[in-house]
Amino acid sequence: MYAKFFKRLIDFFLSLIGVLVLSPILIILIILGTIFMRGNPFFCQKRPGKNEKIFKLIKFRTMDNRKDEKGELLPDEVRLNKYGRFLRSSSLDELPELINILKGDMAIIGPRPLLVRYLERYNEEQHHRHDVRPGLTGYAQAHGRNAVSWEDKFAMDVWYTKHITFAGDIRIIWDTAMTVLKREGISSETSATMEEFMGNSDNQQEN
Repeated sequence: MYAKFFKRLIDFFLSLIGVLVLSPILIILIILGTIFMRGNPFFCQKRPGKNEKIFKLIKFRTMDNRKDEKGELLPDEVRLNKYGRFLRSSSLDELPELINILKGDMAIIGPRPLLVRYLERYNEEQHHRHDVRPGLTGYAQAHGRNAVSWEDKFAMDVWYTKHITFAGDIRIIWDTAMTVLKREGISSETSATMEEFMGNSDNQQEN
């Protein structure tokens, strides 16, 4: 009952309240982002949503557009400046996604929306992470964020799609807040952000 009917209503009203209450902070971040990112403070990218329908994700930009002499973007760890690190560690870069929630592209709680090119790399079970709307935060973000492997993260995503409850969502919100305050799991062990998902190990062996 909650997942089918009430979750979307709650998401809509909470995201609307969030946009109204946080509007002064959003305006300040837009101004600061324009300065520190040397231009457009927003990052927009196509992502797969519920039933793998593509939508445009809106975030605050955390990496600038500096390029090398060949015109290619510099590595993430170089373009992720101090302001970007602050946005990422505090999760303030995610605030514009409230607009995505209002539109119905996303939910407050759900598997994080990832890159479109990952769709062809999922195994059959992992595709089920798209059985629900992607979320501003999710079970995996509250239990490891970028510090856990892709396989473990996807397993948590799929588990969530099969165990959606109001109490569970409240617990995820609380656990996410604690993770953000502790600034845990911001980066993986080998990357400033998170390594690209190249496919499952069993798939790679078959190929």
